[in-house]
Amino acid sequence: QVQLIESGGGLVQTGGSLRLSCGASGRTFGSYVMGWFRQHPGKEREFVAALTWIGDSITYADSVKGRFAISRDNVKNTLYLQMDSLKPEDTAVYYCAATRARGGSYYYTEPYKYDYWGQGTQVTVSS
Repeated sequence: QVQLIESGGGLVQTGGSLRLSCGASGRTFGSYVMGWFRQHPGKEREFVAALTWIGDSITYADSVKGRFAISRDNVKNTLYLQMDSLKPEDTAVYYCAATRARGGSYYYTEPYKYDYWGQGTQVTVSS
C-alpha cells in the first residue's frame, strides 16, 4: 500500500507557474503507475497527465499539452507536475494517483484504474 501527499498548490496570476509535488510512502514507489487529475467545483475528476512506472512514456490531456510537464523521481519517491502558462480554467483541486504496475510499460488516463489517491491541493489562477 502507498500513501500520497500533494503539496505546492496556491494562488497565482494568469501566465504564472506552479510546481506540484506528490510524496509517496513505502519502498515500492518505483513500481507504481502514476498520474495527476484535477476536479473543478461541481464537476467530475478529470485526467491531466500520467506516466509509466519507469517514466519512459508520458501522456497529457489536450487542455494542458505544451504547458504542463509530469515527471517522477523514483529515488526520492516523488511525483511532480510543472505547470506553466497557467490559465483561470486551470483552477481546480489537483490530485495525484497511483496504481501498482503489473508488467509492461503503460499508463492510465481513467480515474477508476487508480487504487491510491492523495488528499488534493488547491490551485487557483486569477485573471
